[in-house]
Amino acid sequence: MKHTDVNLIMRNHMSSCLNNCVLQVLITMSPKHVVFKKVSRDKSVAVYMAKRDFVDHCDFVDPVDGVIVIDPVQLKGKKVYVILSCTFRYGRQDMDVMGVAFRRDLFLVTRQVYPELQDKEKLTHTKVQQKLLRKLGDNAFPFFFEFPDNLPCSVALQPGPSDVGKKCAVEFEVKAFCGESQDEKIDKESSVRLSIRKIQFSPENSKLVPVADTTFEFLMSEKPLHIKLSLSKETFYHGEPIKANVEITNSSSRNIKDISVSVEQVTNIVLYSNDKYVKSVAKEETDDSVPSGTTLKKDYTLHPVLAHNKDRRGLALDGRLKHEDTNLASSSIVKQEVLKEVQGILVSYKVVVRMMATGTIGSSEVSLEVPFRLMHPKPEPAKEGESDDMVFEEFKRAYLKGVVYGDDDESPTEA
Repeated sequence: MKHTDVNLIMRNHMSSCLNNCVLQVLITMSPKHVVFKKVSRDKSVAVYMAKRDFVDHCDFVDPVDGVIVIDPVQLKGKKVYVILSCTFRYGRQDMDVMGVAFRRDLFLVTRQVYPELQDKEKLTHTKVQQKLLRKLGDNAFPFFFEFPDNLPCSVALQPGPSDVGKKCAVEFEVKAFCGESQDEKIDKESSVRLSIRKIQFSPENSKLVPVADTTFEFLMSEKPLHIKLSLSKETFYHGEPIKANVEITNSSSRNIKDISVSVEQVTNIVLYSNDKYVKSVAKEETDDSVPSGTTLKKDYTLHPVLAHNKDRRGLALDGRLKHEDTNLASSSIVKQEVLKEVQGILVSYKVVVRMMATGTIGSSEVSLEVPFRLMHPKPEPAKEGESDDMVFEEFKRAYLKGVVYGDDDESPTEA
C-alpha cells in the first residue's frame, strides 16, 4: 500500500471520529430557553417572560404570558397587578396643552396577580410558564393576556439627529406594580415596565403580480406615449432587492429623458389627524432616454433598507429599536372588519417610475406607480423542548441612538 493511501485512510478515520463526537455532543446537549427578566428597584416584584415579540397571524395573535415573582416582605400586605397596554403617541408629552393629550390608550387591561384570584393551574396556559413556576418557587405567579383582533402592530417614526423625547409611535407595554388597589398612583420604585412588540409576518405568497400601464397624450402630438411598470411578485422581504421592469413605447413627438425609479414609503397618521408622509427609501436615477419613435425595455434593481436611510426624520420603523435590530416598517395589513382609524399609523409601499417628456413647446413630468408589500418572511415554528434548563437575561430594549428618554422609561436615560 502506498504511503499516500495510508495517510488518506488515517485522515478519513480521524474525520469520521470527529464527526461522531460532534454529533454525540449535539445529541447530549439540552436546549436552553432564554427567559427575559426585569426586577423593580425595591425588589418587591420581578417579571419573567419567554419572549418580547408577539406575532399577529391575522386569524389570531400570540398571547402575552409570563410569571411574576414577589417578595412578601417588601410587599407589606399590598396587592400585585399586571397591565397590558397599547398606546398611540402623536407627540411629546410636553406638547400636552389645554387639556388635549397627544397620546391615547388603544387598549388597556389590568389583572390582579397576587393574592391570586384563581388557582395557579387555571392561570397557567403555556409550558414555559409551567417550567418557570417549578424553577422559581412558591412566590411565583403566572399571568396571561390575549390581544383583541383590532390592534395595530408596533411602529414608530424615526426621529431626526437633533430630536429628543418620545415621538410618534404605536407602543405596547407590560407593567407590573404593587399597591393597595389597581387605581392608585403607581410607585416607580415598586413597579416594572417592559416594552414589547406586536409584529406581523408575510401571509402566504399570492400569485398576484403587480402591473400598471397607462397612455399619455400630448398637445401637438398625433400619437401617444405608452408606459408599463411591473414587479415580479406582490410581497418582498426586508433586505431583498426589488426588480422593477419598465417598458416604454414612445410613439409621441416628444423625447423621454431623466428616467428614475424609486421605492416610496407612505405613512398615514389616521388618529388625531390625517397627516401623510411620503418618503423615498430607495432610488435609481439614470441618464436613460427614449427618443421619439423608439422603445425601451429595462429592469431596475432597488434596495429599500434602513441602513441607507439612517437619521432621516419621519421614516416609519418596526418598533423603537436601534438601527441594528430593526428595519423599515412592514406593510400594514388591516383586517376587513377593523376600522382604520383605530390603527393609529398605517404604512404602505409603492414603486414609482418618473421621467421628463420634452418637446418644442416645453416639458412635463410623467409617472406611473405600482403598490407592493414589504414584510418579514414567516419563520419555521420553534420546537419546544422538554428540558427545564433556562438562561435568564436582563430585559432591556435598545433604543434609537441619540434619543433621550425620561425617568419613566424602562432603560436609563441616554445622552
